[in-house]
Amino acid sequence: MAEEKNVTTGTEAAAKPAAEGAAPKEGEKAAGRTRGRKKKAVKLVSSGRAYVHASYNNTIVTLTDLNGNVLAWSSAGKVGFKGPKKSTPYAASVIVKDVCDKVRDTGLREVNAFVRGIGSGREAAVRALHANGINVLAIKDCTPIPHNGCRARKPRRV
Repeated sequence: MAEEKNVTTGTEAAAKPAAEGAAPKEGEKAAGRTRGRKKKAVKLVSSGRAYVHASYNNTIVTLTDLNGNVLAWSSAGKVGFKGPKKSTPYAASVIVKDVCDKVRDTGLREVNAFVRGIGSGREAAVRALHANGINVLAIKDCTPIPHNGCRARKPRRV
């Protein structure tokens, strides 16, 4: 059996469209290709956890499912607050609104809140969760407490 080869001359090759998967030439766009990451499929979750980290300098809110997989998060700096405004109760309520908007399509309805830290946005974040349509089932304080603390300095000798 004789194999047939499809040989084209230089003028015919230029007239043919570029093969699929071939790299586009200068000035041409790649057809059907998009930049960036693929959109993930949205998980439907009815209940989850809300982690509020309220320090003296910032407030961070993370919403997860019951396994701990992060659905959405936000912080005061991410929303646009700078300096001492980041640790205010108002900033905490804006953060929670931002997180709740991101989680709307997952169907999250109720959360257990885990609050950590001693910042002023602690209570405001939990209240804002309820105000944005998420039912708070339980609130647990997970602030780390030193049991005996660090080793004391040696006494000063004068």
